[in-house]
Amino acid sequence: MSARLARWAVFAGAAVSVSFLLFIIAYIMVMGIPHIRPELFSWTYDSTNVSLMPSLINTVLMVLIALAIATPLGLFSAIYLVEYTKRGNRLVKLVRLMAETLAGIPSIVYGLFGMLLFVTALGWGLSLLAGACTLAIMIVPLIMRTSEEALKAVPDSYREGSFGLGAGRLRTVFKVVVPSAVPGILAGVILGIGRVVGETAALMYTAGTVAEVPQGVFDSARTLSVHMYVLASEGLHLDEAYATAVVLLLLVILINTASALLARRMAGERGLR
Repeated sequence: MSARLARWAVFAGAAVSVSFLLFIIAYIMVMGIPHIRPELFSWTYDSTNVSLMPSLINTVLMVLIALAIATPLGLFSAIYLVEYTKRGNRLVKLVRLMAETLAGIPSIVYGLFGMLLFVTALGWGLSLLAGACTLAIMIVPLIMRTSEEALKAVPDSYREGSFGLGAGRLRTVFKVVVPSAVPGILAGVILGIGRVVGETAALMYTAGTVAEVPQGVFDSARTLSVHMYVLASEGLHLDEAYATAVVLLLLVILINTASALLARRMAGERGLR
């Protein structure tokens, strides 16, 4: 009886979660799709078309720069913690605790930190680079912890077999362990992309709200999430804000689907070898 009750409780919780998710998606689609028009995809923004195209380009640039900074840092940190430190090391436990703590800090705190360091102290101003560096700091703990768990999931027999064939630790890590953990590492990168794409508070203080494609990394840039927030807060273009939400949602789904297919393909190739 208790097992059946627990099973129904699990099913009920899953159904409620999925229902909320489907309701949110359906609400955004219903409110936004009717207001998607060609003017929203003009190459230049003005007060009449409130084009989202510059913000869409800025979002892609922000994701690429933030991942280019955060992915190597998070991956190499995870490799060091898993492959080069002794198990039970107190320093490793402290680093993991700090990473988990940083992952739970509100984004507005990162925004204030980025404003003080990148915008003010380093003199970068409200810029694409300042926003990307702030977001990179935000997602490094996430990528590091996910990559660490993916590396720990690789069986020790893989390492022992590589060592038995005469390979060194560095070759074993990058030729055997990391390729086997790629699907799990990509999962962390996908989560990082989701946080970068949906971030608003931190970018308001670091990247600014200029709705133009930047000419350089030190120019201000507005992402889709910031664009949607600005339109909604002004109260003059709520319909366009819902349309922007639809595009943002489709962008996240597209990125996640492509990343999942890539991870599945890489996992399948590893399994065939």
